Amino acid sequence: MYKSYSMELAGRTLTVDIGRVAKQANGAALMHYGDTTVLSTATASKEPREGIDFFPLSVEYEEKMYAVGKIPGGFNKREGKASEHAILTSRVIDRPMRPLFPKDYRNDVTLCNMVMSVDPECNPEIPAMLGASITTCISDIPFDGPCATTQIGLINGEYVVNPSLAQKEISDLQLTVASTREKVIMIEAGANEVPEDKMIEAIYKAHEVNQEIIAFIDKIVAECGKPKHSYESCAVPEELFEAIKEIVPPEEMEVAVFADEKQIRDENIRAVTEKLQEAFAEKEEWLEVLGEAVYQYQKKTVRKMILKDHKRPDGRAINEIRPLAAEVDIIPRVHGSAMFTRGQTQICTVTTLAPLADAQRLDGLDEFETSKRYMHHYNFPSYSVGETKPSRGPGRREIGHGALAERALVPVLPTEEEFPYAIRTVSETFESNGSTSQASICASTMSLMAAGVPIRKPVAGISAGLVTGESDDDYLVLTDIQGLEDFFGDMDFKVAGTHDGITAIQMDIKIHGLTRPIVEEAIRRTKEAREYILSDIMEPCIAAPRPQVGKYAPKIAQMKIDPQKIGDVVGQRGKTINAIIEQTDVKIDITDDGSVSICGLDQRSMDEAKRLIEVIVTDFEEGQILSGKVVSIKDFGAFVEFAPGKEGMVHISKISKERIKRVEDVLSLGEQVTVICLGKDKMGRMSFSIKDVPEEE
Repeated sequence: MYKSYSMELAGRTLTVDIGRVAKQANGAALMHYGDTTVLSTATASKEPREGIDFFPLSVEYEEKMYAVGKIPGGFNKREGKASEHAILTSRVIDRPMRPLFPKDYRNDVTLCNMVMSVDPECNPEIPAMLGASITTCISDIPFDGPCATTQIGLINGEYVVNPSLAQKEISDLQLTVASTREKVIMIEAGANEVPEDKMIEAIYKAHEVNQEIIAFIDKIVAECGKPKHSYESCAVPEELFEAIKEIVPPEEMEVAVFADEKQIRDENIRAVTEKLQEAFAEKEEWLEVLGEAVYQYQKKTVRKMILKDHKRPDGRAINEIRPLAAEVDIIPRVHGSAMFTRGQTQICTVTTLAPLADAQRLDGLDEFETSKRYMHHYNFPSYSVGETKPSRGPGRREIGHGALAERALVPVLPTEEEFPYAIRTVSETFESNGSTSQASICASTMSLMAAGVPIRKPVAGISAGLVTGESDDDYLVLTDIQGLEDFFGDMDFKVAGTHDGITAIQMDIKIHGLTRPIVEEAIRRTKEAREYILSDIMEPCIAAPRPQVGKYAPKIAQMKIDPQKIGDVVGQRGKTINAIIEQTDVKIDITDDGSVSICGLDQRSMDEAKRLIEVIVTDFEEGQILSGKVVSIKDFGAFVEFAPGKEGMVHISKISKERIKRVEDVLSLGEQVTVICLGKDKMGRMSFSIKDVPEEE
């Protein structure tokens, strides 16, 4: 039966149509927010997937170009692989949803959100996020929802709920918060150095709005929800745990996981696993789930050590950061490089500078962003964790980590007018044991400064973890979590910023939400750690951006010309500008407003290109002195080219102070000469002279 539900959300109408389309999915909703339309569906397999020890959830956010009245670019003319924005949106939808599914559920689940039309006033991410929650809640798929998601902007000091695309352009904050009925379950933010207390206030403003949406979802579920289906539990049998504890007592497992180095700890666990495999050789059904059982045993051991004994696997105090190191210029000939090490996490970032023409062009649904001048790419090779597997290009995790670091650094970058370069930073993970994304922010900051990029302030990032007990008051926040504490803990709360405020947040959790005291403590802890990293580690390594770009980086000179003269500089079919480029070995970019960027490695070549452009766009005036090449000789005089496509005539009587019969007697083709402008002749043409050029004193 078709039903439609509506509510007012941030001054716009949100409408949910149930039973109208996609009726064969487990759950489906046609979401309308203003004129933005998104089809959300939830489907699940009938049986669990065999041979896996994780929940196989797939979240898709599909951008259809017809949604904004465009035909896709490229030869194929149909949508190809997901854009970076679509991948990042899928991750934001995934992160609050995943913890709400049963931990022992192994059926494949796909949440698909297809953007069918876009109203610039209504961001399609909002109905997609809400649609994923609604469709899963009304389906028969086991799910402990609902959850709701709201975005917050900050314009002129005032919070804006679900800002439009135009408002996002001028907002100092782009915050996305997902909540359950009582708690915050996901935070994602980019900010222009927003103070911590202001950020917390924004988070809980979003949380309040989320409660209104959850009440709306509850009404839909009450009328349209299906009974949840039963499923085959993949939980580890309790009798297996008891048998494991008899063979490997808790104190023995504590010794195995209590090690400073990841390699030693991995070897200890491998030995424990082999011991158990031998003990259970006759119990095939136990061997099938032994890996998961050992994992769960490690998890319980680590959590007990941290929460009850305040002991971390590597022996650190609860608020202690692992040993840190920073250095710059470790890679020769690149434009800038830096390496940041935190314990067994090590990142090297290389900066490359290029003309603005090399900025990344974007083809997506966001009409306000057509290019990207700063690009941060993050790579995570298998050797960084001591594994071996072929490289298949960046996955969603790598794209997400790169985007997080990019978001953290954008607020401190110079404007195009201050620094007319396209900038790319590439973070290579040399070694990984927790929070490489935040190490890449630190390494990238130093690499940018080493490359001579005049960033306004340095940015550092750090991650906080969490272990919770039986009640909301029973918890412990950990500063600088390593991999084991991330795997077995409840939270990865990443915060980046300057001395003065936050520039980025990404919070992932594995439980059903965080209380406000936990959020506040995590933000306070990361601020303390960030201040220490900036003041004691990064700034002593490189205190400020270098005053100039490096020897091997391109140099860029800018000039302004009359837009009416652009055609003269470009020439017919680009003949003039290409001649300048070939002659001077530089790159030249001209925008519609007459802004010209000249890029090259040799300053003299750049100066020559600038001079040639100035000659082309300058109307000759009497007394102006120019130099050029003789390109044509006639009986009545010679033509001199001062710049590609720009010539002037010197009458035979103006070539020499002495009388000459033939031009060839004094000038030859290709000869470089200096002339002075005499003004216009009787026919209105500019006349030049060689003999009247003043002699140098």
